[in-house]
Amino acid sequence: MRSEFSGATTGQREVRHRRVVLVVTGVLTLVATSPVIVHHLSTRIGDLLAGRDHVWIVCLIALHELLAPLHTVFHVLLAVGVVFAIVDRARAWQRARHTLGLLRSRPVTTADPLWSVATTVGVPREILHLVEALPNPAFTTGWLRPQIYVDARLQSALSSVQLGAVISHEFAHVRRHDPARLTLLRALGCLLFWIPALRRLAEDVADGAEIAADDFAARGDPVALASAILSLANWRFDASSHTTHLDAGQGVVGFQRDALLERRIHRLLGDEASIVTHVTRRSMLSAFAGLALAWSSGLAVAHPMTAGSVHCTHHHAWAFEHLLCMKGHDRATEPLCPHALQANR
Repeated sequence: MRSEFSGATTGQREVRHRRVVLVVTGVLTLVATSPVIVHHLSTRIGDLLAGRDHVWIVCLIALHELLAPLHTVFHVLLAVGVVFAIVDRARAWQRARHTLGLLRSRPVTTADPLWSVATTVGVPREILHLVEALPNPAFTTGWLRPQIYVDARLQSALSSVQLGAVISHEFAHVRRHDPARLTLLRALGCLLFWIPALRRLAEDVADGAEIAADDFAARGDPVALASAILSLANWRFDASSHTTHLDAGQGVVGFQRDALLERRIHRLLGDEASIVTHVTRRSMLSAFAGLALAWSSGLAVAHPMTAGSVHCTHHHAWAFEHLLCMKGHDRATEPLCPHALQANR
């Protein structure tokens, strides 16, 4: 999607960035879970390795015994991650439900300025709710049927054009089902908690959701949206006396994202805006290290241990001592190593 008000270069870079983030998130999830469970569901990998007890000088039987405990650790991590994700999302749902129950919200009526504004910008009035005081000026929540909550004070604090831009921004979140999308990403971050890069990618997706919502809301008048964002820049401070709190972890997409303020304003005014990622070099390096361990242990354990397979024919010997048992071995005169001889007896 290219913004009608920002330069093509910025718009194209943002589209590419969002696509890359989604692809990397999917790849990380697939690559992190597949070595733990795939070889249990299919015997094809084991069939390919059957009868091959060595790859070059590396003994697969010794490698199997060495990495089997590590593979078990990844099974435990995955099980813990499933429980963590379920508990975290259940608590988030309960907190959001409890907090929304405390809000004294009411539907929009014909006496409210928001009624005519919603009609003008094409936002369904039945999904709009007015609240007397909110820590965020407007937010969208709801996994299945997203709803928009707006602070009633916005009707007097903003012009009708600015107010229309704000609720159009929130309506974009409704159309895209952003609360559910971000909730799913945070569940994946909990599931694979040992890969911090996934949580950081979820933050990138949240940023991208705000930018996409800006694009939708600013189709008619980007300056109006920019001025509304600036007018509400200190809203969090103004509402600090209220105890009601909802955050993105509870499946809420709020209008204010302080970290994005400068970037949003620049791009709405047609200036070049840099794209900042939350992913760090350290988080990616740790992800690659964890995935390498998961895959190496998964492939090693996929090797079928035939009946009687042992890592060494010598008593009290460690598997590590015979990991490179074919080193210096004369294949012409001794085609089989002690491991294979023992395994085939």
